[in-house]
Amino acid sequence: MELVGDILRGHTDTIILSTLEKKDSYGYEINSTIASATNQEFTLTEATLYTAFKRLEKSEYITSYWQDGFNNIKRKYYSITPLGKQYLKAKRENWINVERILKQLIGIKQ
Repeated sequence: MELVGDILRGHTDTIILSTLEKKDSYGYEINSTIASATNQEFTLTEATLYTAFKRLEKSEYITSYWQDGFNNIKRKYYSITPLGKQYLKAKRENWINVERILKQLIGIKQ
């Protein structure tokens, strides 16, 4: 459903930070984690993912470092910062409020 994708894309940063909260990771693995968690119903394009990484790094919500991966191929890993954890907490609280308001507006009983 296209609307679901549009709604989720509006929360790209939150989704990425939530994934990184569990462990440091690299782009392909993060996208695979997202796809797996949604039964392949949602993935990010490479452009969206790396644009988000740049934005999150500039805001100091994540940092990056290079590490050898499989077959000594270097991968750029991302790590959530303490500031990123604070931001993620605020975004989660905001989501809870938005969900509550939407349920009231569209008639879903709590």
